[in-house]
Amino acid sequence: MNRMRSAAIAVALVGSLLGATGVAQAATWSSSDKWGTWSNGGYTVRNDVWGSGAGYQAIWANSYGNWGVWADHPNTGGVKSYPHVAKAVNRNLSGLSRLSSSFNVSRPGSGSYATTYDIWANNNAYEIMIWMNKQGAVGPIGSKQATVTVGGHTWDVYRGSNGANAVFSFLRTSNTNSGSVDLLAVLKWISSRGWYGDVTVGEVQFGFEITSSAGGMDFMSNSYSVTS
Repeated sequence: MNRMRSAAIAVALVGSLLGATGVAQAATWSSSDKWGTWSNGGYTVRNDVWGSGAGYQAIWANSYGNWGVWADHPNTGGVKSYPHVAKAVNRNLSGLSRLSSSFNVSRPGSGSYATTYDIWANNNAYEIMIWMNKQGAVGPIGSKQATVTVGGHTWDVYRGSNGANAVFSFLRTSNTNSGSVDLLAVLKWISSRGWYGDVTVGEVQFGFEITSSAGGMDFMSNSYSVTS
């Protein structure tokens, strides 16, 4: 990497930190590694730049609840990244008496992305996506099955497969940047439809599934928690 490129990356990261936290030095951890990972308070924060054709993305975090990315992904189709925070649950659905979460995010008004939970079950055989907001040219996998009020929100529910696992997507019928979700109620609703049985709930992830953010955009989690 030449010096000009290195300098540009450094400026981009500092700009992101300044915009998100007011003081660049306040970030406890940062990384421009596409697989950058940081553990804090029983959670794991991941940069997770996994899609083909991805651009540059830098992640920073002060805690598992307060973190963000500056992402510059081209205006092309396909998911480029899923920067997120993860909490391992690793319990059977029937053994959970509570699984809930609260969040507060700041996000750009352009680009293409979704702010979404990604919950994995039965060793990644099932993927449950819970979209709290979406922007631009993005959509769920599969076909619409129902519109339902469960877990404290009203969703359009989609069911499909990505070729590797079953995917259930819950798209909130109106965008929100903050709130609480009864995740257990959503998971039990899926079971009540007979779409899976007493699955083992693995990781609960939450972040930004980014398709495009050309020119560079800031995505930030102001606060976040999972209770089980």
